[in-house]
Amino acid sequence: MGTVTALYRYPVKSMLGEVLTSVAVTEAGLSGDRVFAVLDETGAVGSAKHPRKWGELLRCRSRLDESGTVRVALPDGTTLRVDDPELGFLLGKLLGRPVHLSSVVPEHGRLERAVPAYEGGVPEVLRDSASVDETGESITTGRVAGGTFFDFGRVHLVTTSSSARMREAYPAGDFDPRRFRPNLVVDTGTGTGTGADSGPGFPEDAWTGARLRVGEALFRVVVPTPRCVIPTLGHGELAADPGIMRAVARHHRVPVLDLGRLSCLGVYLDVLEAGRVEVGDTITVQQAD
Repeated sequence: MGTVTALYRYPVKSMLGEVLTSVAVTEAGLSGDRVFAVLDETGAVGSAKHPRKWGELLRCRSRLDESGTVRVALPDGTTLRVDDPELGFLLGKLLGRPVHLSSVVPEHGRLERAVPAYEGGVPEVLRDSASVDETGESITTGRVAGGTFFDFGRVHLVTTSSSARMREAYPAGDFDPRRFRPNLVVDTGTGTGTGADSGPGFPEDAWTGARLRVGEALFRVVVPTPRCVIPTLGHGELAADPGIMRAVARHHRVPVLDLGRLSCLGVYLDVLEAGRVEVGDTITVQQAD
């Protein structure tokens, strides 16, 4: 029903990542993905979901070098190993407060999210309990997924069909998949099939609970991906565009667990079988029993 057209990995949470042609997938997700995060002295886990506090991370880029060591390129071009003490100091200057990088998930680490003004950007029950922090931003606070730096699912997939549909809805917007920080971009074609076959619109809506065979790996589709403010921010050469998520909120709000109808694009996956995935691999959908 489709093919993998791009693979991305983000060794440090909320930094720009790297383009891959092939990657090993383990039970924990793509090998090397979100293995580090930037933490501050309050226990907050650095996430550009709170752009006033952590948005500068999106001006940095992380990658694994040939030896498997994570390296970070700062906005001025300085590139340092993730374990270099100088890196934490320079990131602190960039963010305006002391921070450090860690591969250890703090037991009580907080994940802060800005509350967007449009409907569907956050569950209404969380909007009602939001508070204003020292930056003046209205935020909600949660946790990363247990024992990881992931927000929820271990792998994130977006389809070309969804991007094409949103371009039709908001022609002025640049729906480059990189805005949505996927691991896998899947070309689902533009046929007129229904359900999980192929077609325009949002074919992944029909995949929840299904299994996806991608190369050697097998995934389970867990839930649609609720979108935060990150797609509206600048990503490398991609300019900021606040209209991106307002368009998604208008055209694609779907039920997510018991959280109500949220603005979604893409799906979260869990790994059922490890294996290698490559650009060009065929995607097949195996509906849940």
